[in-house]
Amino acid sequence: MSPSSSARSAVPIDAAPIDAVPIEPIPIGAAPDDAAPVDPAASLPSGAPAVADAPVRRRTAFNWQDWRLKFVALGLIWGLSFLFIKVGTQAFAPLQVTLGRMAFGAVVLIGAAAFKREGLPRDLRTWGHLTIAAVLLNALPFSLFAYSELYIPSTLAGICNATTPLFSLLVALVALRDERPTGRRTFGMALGFAGVLVVLGAWQGFAGVDMGGTAMALIASASYAIGWAYVRRFLSGTGRSSLSLSSAQLLIGTAQLAVLTPLFTSAPTSFPLDATLSVFALGALGTGLAFLLQYGLVRDAGATVGTMVTYLIPIVATVAGVVLLDERLTWNLPVGAVIILSGAFLAQNRKV
Repeated sequence: MSPSSSARSAVPIDAAPIDAVPIEPIPIGAAPDDAAPVDPAASLPSGAPAVADAPVRRRTAFNWQDWRLKFVALGLIWGLSFLFIKVGTQAFAPLQVTLGRMAFGAVVLIGAAAFKREGLPRDLRTWGHLTIAAVLLNALPFSLFAYSELYIPSTLAGICNATTPLFSLLVALVALRDERPTGRRTFGMALGFAGVLVVLGAWQGFAGVDMGGTAMALIASASYAIGWAYVRRFLSGTGRSSLSLSSAQLLIGTAQLAVLTPLFTSAPTSFPLDATLSVFALGALGTGLAFLLQYGLVRDAGATVGTMVTYLIPIVATVAGVVLLDERLTWNLPVGAVIILSGAFLAQNRKV
């Protein structure tokens, strides 16, 4: 599928784990409580222990609130996000897709915050840090993934996203004092990046791979990692719930793109139904509802289970790309993805 002329005319001015914060898959080894305080229930004080410390709910009968359903739904939604991006960029410029994504996501989160009667942060310092977080965790990576899918398949973009835990460990070791390298984690990180080379077909000179598009997807994943470290350093202990901080962060990101997008794109001349619905789903489901699902999943099953969703995303993205978009699948993509996820699994385990 070739991107539309309106999408290609956009100038790539910018080089998907969710707490107050990424609104994307949690990097393995960086649970929500590492990033920002989480308010697992409205009755708890704003400085309550992280969700990981909340008691796991025991259920004896099937119901729609079961954490297993949230786990599967979250993996499906985040995995399908790369399909939504691909379809959206066929009719709209990448920055327009990103703007719609953040706007629809912000509406969902702000609506949820209003329903729970949670206000937005009030102090300027927090808003200042959230402005930087919105760039690193939303505006920049969302835009980069949208631009990358003009040149690479959604399957490859989804696999590149799986490198986020590896970048997260690398950034944490450099920037966070309480992180220490171990033999196991270092080996896992090296194995994961070796998996990237397998995905790209390094032994055949990267033939058939658009390195520019792939680089944008990898930089987007690295941006998530840097953003997580920033949030952990400057937004931990603010006394605000994750929902409050994330709502404000997406609101800021939407404002950033609302200013930027008209400067680099022309207004769409049409709104095809499939592309419009894809952008809506990308924002309302992949960004807004996904946060609420992850919030509930971590609350009900713990942070460790919450991070395991990361393993589903490249699988869903690959299946969706091949089955629904008729993208070509070569053996090195799934093999490389398995190596990347194996490395991420080893890297997130702090035991030697």
